[in-house]
Amino acid sequence: MKWRNSKEHYGLLSMWLHWGVLALLIAVYACMELREFFPKGSVEREALKTLHYMLGLSVLILVWPRLLLTLSGPTPGIVPAPPNWQRVAARWMKVALYALMICMPLAGWLILSAAGKPIPLFGLQLPALIDQGKDAANVLKEIHEAGATLGYFLIGLHAAAALFHHYVMRDNTLTRMWIKR
Repeated sequence: MKWRNSKEHYGLLSMWLHWGVLALLIAVYACMELREFFPKGSVEREALKTLHYMLGLSVLILVWPRLLLTLSGPTPGIVPAPPNWQRVAARWMKVALYALMICMPLAGWLILSAAGKPIPLFGLQLPALIDQGKDAANVLKEIHEAGATLGYFLIGLHAAAALFHHYVMRDNTLTRMWIKR
């Protein structure tokens, strides 16, 4: 198995980044959903929120090598080739997912900045991106929450499309992202 993409298959680096970012996104969402089980201000709830921040920023860090690989290397072709409308839909889905992986962590960083809270990243404290302002923090939080809801939809649709291609269309869409035996 090669590290770089080929015209037939994604490379190990692309696969690692794809599935690794998915695992991070699952953890990011889980942290925010699980925090609801703990009372406001509790150590457990605050720990989950902090972990959410750090994992979200980790997505922001890993999205850039993913994007660079996507833009610089070949993209394995789908066999048999899908209709043009599916290729266009897939391209827009990819754009939407990259926007999610960039904009959501940035929005979280901006929320913490505007709220005057620390921006933790595994032992580091990142600088604030904007000045404190409660109104800005509230607006950004609403946008972030709406984006999170949209993220559930986008990620779910992406997974459903991959499964549709694998089980109904019986093409190689999904297997291009699996390790070859």
